[in-house]
Amino acid sequence: MTAPNTEARARICLWYDGTALEAAEFYAATFPDTRVTHVERSPTDYSDGSEGDVLTVEFTLMGIDCFGLNGGPQFPHSEAFSFQIATDTQEETDCYWSAIVENGGTESACGWCKDKWGLSWQITPRALTQALSDPDREAARRAMEAMMTMRKIDIAAIEAARKGETA
Repeated sequence: MTAPNTEARARICLWYDGTALEAAEFYAATFPDTRVTHVERSPTDYSDGSEGDVLTVEFTLMGIDCFGLNGGPQFPHSEAFSFQIATDTQEETDCYWSAIVENGGTESACGWCKDKWGLSWQITPRALTQALSDPDREAARRAMEAMMTMRKIDIAAIEAARKGETA
């Protein structure tokens, strides 16, 4: 088989029930290096919609190429796919977490939350990742146990647990 002369590239396709543009615009307003790059509207009426309805939305999410497809209610998002956002500070962690949860989203456990469109997010401070990979396995265990009690990750509590201190 001969490859075509064009350069292949992958992007993430996210299925929405008519809300791809709303979601992409929210992501663009919330995350750096995120923007809507193209909106494709229906040229005519069709069985599930009308001329002018948004069919697809191309956007980048923190530099990742994404394609939002307004495919209908058949395939809702699940935790099998999530975006993981690595943060450097508690302020940054709080900012992203609050933006998602306070815009109709829901909290979950261990730094996970879900946006109002059902897409899962892991808001993960780098301090947590470092604590869980600490060569001192007892320190890593304490950090893991602390994380398991949290919804949004509390960096100070993770660091205290890592050091064997009570927060």
